[in-house]
Amino acid sequence: MSILASLVKAYERMPDAPPIGFSPQQVGFLISLYEDGSVAHVVDLRDGKGSKLRPRRMLVPQPVKRASNIAANTFWDKTAYVLGVTAGDGKRTAAEHAAFVTHHVDMLKETTDPGLLALRRFLESWRPEHFTPPGWPGAMKDQNVVFALESDRLQNTRLHDRPAAKVLWEKVSAEGAGAAQICLVSGNLAPVARLHHSIKGVWGAQSSGAALVSFNLDAFSSYGHVQGANAPVSDAAVFAYTSALNRFLEPDSGHRVQIGDTSTVFWAHAPSTAAAELAESLAAAYLDPKIDNETDNKTSDSTEASAEATKSIGIQLERIRKGEPLKEVEPELDADVRFHILGLAPNAARLSVRFYFEGRFGVLTRNYQRFVEEMRIEPPPLHAYPPLWRYLSELAVQGKRENVPPNLAGEWMRSILSGSRYPLTLLSSVLTRIRADGEVNALRIGILKAVLIRNFKREAPVALDPDNTNKGYLLGRLFATYEQVQRAALGSKVNSTIKDKFYGSASAQPRKVFAMLESGSANHLSKLGKQSRGFKVNLEKQIGEIMDRMAPDQDPFPASLPSEDQALFGLGYYHQRNEFFKKTAETADNREIAE
Repeated sequence: MSILASLVKAYERMPDAPPIGFSPQQVGFLISLYEDGSVAHVVDLRDGKGSKLRPRRMLVPQPVKRASNIAANTFWDKTAYVLGVTAGDGKRTAAEHAAFVTHHVDMLKETTDPGLLALRRFLESWRPEHFTPPGWPGAMKDQNVVFALESDRLQNTRLHDRPAAKVLWEKVSAEGAGAAQICLVSGNLAPVARLHHSIKGVWGAQSSGAALVSFNLDAFSSYGHVQGANAPVSDAAVFAYTSALNRFLEPDSGHRVQIGDTSTVFWAHAPSTAAAELAESLAAAYLDPKIDNETDNKTSDSTEASAEATKSIGIQLERIRKGEPLKEVEPELDADVRFHILGLAPNAARLSVRFYFEGRFGVLTRNYQRFVEEMRIEPPPLHAYPPLWRYLSELAVQGKRENVPPNLAGEWMRSILSGSRYPLTLLSSVLTRIRADGEVNALRIGILKAVLIRNFKREAPVALDPDNTNKGYLLGRLFATYEQVQRAALGSKVNSTIKDKFYGSASAQPRKVFAMLESGSANHLSKLGKQSRGFKVNLEKQIGEIMDRMAPDQDPFPASLPSEDQALFGLGYYHQRNEFFKKTAETADNREIAE
C-alpha cells in the first residue's frame, strides 16, 4: 500500500475526521453581524488567561494554497484579507483585502440567504480606517477571523455552518476541480486535484505549510501534463490524505515524535479500533518512551480507566523489552496489525520523505527488540530506555538538535525499523565527538556497541568482560587503569586526567601515547605506595592482568587502531572505569556499615 493510500485509509478510520472540504484551523476572533451588515459584536474566541491566550481550533472551509501569491479563503481569513489591517508593514494588505472583497462579492451577488447577505453588505461598506479601539482590539490583528449572524451566534453557529453557505462552498470547490481521470489512490474515475493541499507541522518547514506532492517546474512534467495531472489523484483522496497527515502532525495527536530534523508520524490498520490504538500506543513508547515516566505520574483529573490503561501498556512494554515474543504478549497485534511509520523533513517549499516503514507490527516489534538488546550497556544510562533524539543529541556539537549530522536521523531510523545495517556515519560521528569533548557516557558507548554487533559482527560485551582479548578492548581497560592510578595518587579533585589530554591519541595511535603513560603511571604508583600500599598492589595486579591478556607475539601498543577497534577501546574504557567507581562505592558503603 502506498503512503497516500494508507493515509486515505487512516482518514476513514478517524472518529472525528473533518468533512470533505473543511479543515481545522486556529481562529482568534469572530465578527457577529446584523442582517443589514452592521457589526453587532467582535468576540474574542481565544482560550487561556493573560499573555497565554491561544486561538481556538475550528472547522472552516479548506484554505487556499498560497505561497507568495495573493488568494483569499472563503468565509474566513486573517485580518489582512478580511479587514485590510495588519500589525506588519502592510505592503500587500490593500491588495489582499481587495482580493477577499472581490471574491465574496462576486460569489454572493445572487444569494438570498440572510447570513450571506449580511456578509456581502458588511464587506461593501467596510473601510480599514473603521478599525479603531475599543470596539476593534489591537490583539485582533493578524488573527484568523470568522463571521456569524448575531441570531446564529447565540446558538453557537458560524456563517460557514449555515446550510446555504455549505451549498455555495461545494459549488465553489467543484468549479476549481480538474477533469475526471483515474485516481492513482482509489482507482475511481473522479475530478483530479491540480494542486495538493499543504502539510503543516513539519519541524523546520514553512509555517504556512509545505507540499508533499507537487510539480512546479517543466522538468517535472511529462507528455504535456502540468501540476497534479502528472500524477492524477482525486480531490477526495487529496483531501483525505492531507487531513489525516495534518492531524497526525499535531503536537498532541499521539501520532508523532521528533527525531533530529525528521518529523515522524505513525498509524496502524487493524481489524478493530482497539487493536489499532493499542499498537499505536506501544509504538509511541518504542519511539519516544515517555510512558515510563507517566505511568506513576498521572494528572489529578485523569480517570481511573485511563490510568489503568497506561499501567497496562507499561507492563506490556516491559515484557517486550525483555525479549518476550509479541505473540505471547499481545497475539492479536502480531499478525493482524499493519503498521506505518513516515519520516518527513523540510526541503524548501516541499517535504522530503526520509523513511517509510510498512509492515506487520510483529516485525516492527522484533526489530525494536533487536535494537534495544544491541544498545544495552552496563552500567545503563540514567533513563534505561532513552528516546532516539536523546542518542542523536550525543552526536551533535553542543548537543543541539540543529547540529545533528544531516540525514543521519532518517538513516538511523530506517535501519532500526527495517533491521538493516546502521549507517557507518554513526560510528565516525561518535568517535569524533568523544575525541572533541572527551565525554565517554553510556549513550555513546551504547551506539558504538550496537554498530559493532550489527555492522561488523564483532563481540561487544554488555558489562566488563575480563576474558576479552581484543586489542582495542584491552587498551581501553589499560587506559582506564592508568587514569585510576593518576586519580589515586593525586586525589579525586584533580583538574584534568589523562583522559582529557590523551584519550583521542591513545584510542587512535596507541604507540604514541602508551609508553609515556606507562612511565607516568610508574611515578604515580610510587607516590601511591607511600599513601596506601594495598591500593598500589591492587592496581599493579590489574595492569599486569590486562597486559598478560595481550598476545605475546604482537606489539602491545600498535601504531594505529581501525575504527571498529577504537569503538572497542571506548567500550573497554567505559567498563573498566565504571568498575573502579563501583568498587569505590562498595568500599564506602562497607565503611559506613562498620562505623
